[in-house]
Amino acid sequence: MIGALIARKAIADSFQAMNRHDLPTFMSAWRDDGVFIYPGEIWASGTFEGKAAVEGWFRKFFNQFPKIHFDIQNICVKNIFAMSGTNVVAVHWNINLTNREGRVGQNSGVTVISIKGGKVSHIKDFIFDLGTNFKLNWSAA
Repeated sequence: MIGALIARKAIADSFQAMNRHDLPTFMSAWRDDGVFIYPGEIWASGTFEGKAAVEGWFRKFFNQFPKIHFDIQNICVKNIFAMSGTNVVAVHWNINLTNREGRVGQNSGVTVISIKGGKVSHIKDFIFDLGTNFKLNWSAA
């Protein structure tokens, strides 16, 4: 159970770092070989392999959205007894954001996070609205 509490706290802290646009703090939780997968069919979509590529993606994310606020709804931990720093966590979130053109948007999704040795090894985002709203937020419509 303590493993789950530690994982939940670390994940909540990471989402708060994103809300603050604190890229160094956010990236400090990643493994060098980490992988990030972002859905959709826009310029920001795809698979980003390695810490440098992931950091580049999040730098562009912060530039695209000067105002972001993730509101975590639920954090689910696969192995509540894990103490080794290896686990899988699913985070259900809502987001309010303003893009660099001033467009205000909202969305929701689930992020599945694999952690190995206390660091993020793999993240895959599942986003509710990949339609026009999503594309307009990313200035891709």
